[in-house]
Amino acid sequence: MKLTRREFVTTSAAMIAANWLHAEKLTDKKIAIVLAPSNLGLRPNENGTQQGTWGAPKALMDAGLEKELNAKEIIALDRPKYEFNAQPGTRIRNGNTIRAFTLELSEKINSLLKKNEFPVVIGGDCSILLGGLYALRLAGGRGLIHIDGHSDFSHPGNYDTASRLGSVAGMDLALASGRGEDLLTDWPKIGKPLASDADIIQIGERNAESPHYKDYYGDILRTEIKMFKIQTILADGISATAQKVITRLQERSLNKVWAHVDLDVLDEKVMPAVDSPGSPGLNFEQLSELIAALCNSNRIAGINFAIYDPERDNGLRYAQPLVKCIAAGLQSIWAR
Repeated sequence: MKLTRREFVTTSAAMIAANWLHAEKLTDKKIAIVLAPSNLGLRPNENGTQQGTWGAPKALMDAGLEKELNAKEIIALDRPKYEFNAQPGTRIRNGNTIRAFTLELSEKINSLLKKNEFPVVIGGDCSILLGGLYALRLAGGRGLIHIDGHSDFSHPGNYDTASRLGSVAGMDLALASGRGEDLLTDWPKIGKPLASDADIIQIGERNAESPHYKDYYGDILRTEIKMFKIQTILADGISATAQKVITRLQERSLNKVWAHVDLDVLDEKVMPAVDSPGSPGLNFEQLSELIAALCNSNRIAGINFAIYDPERDNGLRYAQPLVKCIAAGLQSIWAR
């Protein structure tokens, strides 16, 4: 069918307008902060006390997070009760409570996604990842970017569940990929897994070059999970790494993914106030640059930040730098 010049111009204009409206729909978001004060997924401290990551949401809000992110909405969940002893029917520490908290958290996040808002979930320990990823799936998205100094791939296939309780903060990626007890892998309307291996990208593992890594987590190397170890990231640079991640998202047609950030991906020289500090790692500027590049791709639907522990931060000296880091990474969203 031939078009007249006028018909061609009219049709082209309509297509451009449609594409512009689609782009606006994808990018015209406002930030909503969800406060998830959990420490359920962590082992007790050596002195028998529970860890303090539950206090991170308040510490970061007090340091100006709401203002820095120009947040449209704040949703605060109640702190769940930490139990030191095994719960009935599970070999996962606080497993039943984590499932209940995950369902509550996912409901809040899903309501924000339905309103085309951008959820920023502040935890808390890494178990909050499950709530974000589950909400994403319910909203029609898929895929996970796991930014963490550790792979968090413990599961019954690589440790003895009878000898100790499993801690979700060390197995969140395994659970997200469907490995582990049904209690935290099988979810209403979705089933399992929350993310297939090929739709997961792990960024920041610092122990992959250790001679003992394959003994403990070698099975992740035999999956389709795409991994970017920290040594390679630092050698290649943040911009090049981000582009490789975005290319992977494009190849997998992952247009609406969840991003998880464990702040122990930061080098312990700049961020020691976490459960498992280590080196090498990113600095604040590098983490901001990485998050910004991923958000600029318009493929990130929501994000969570975990593992900052105010009780390990004398004088809360790291709270404000963290707020600035998060805000710089999300600037393309809050500045719209």
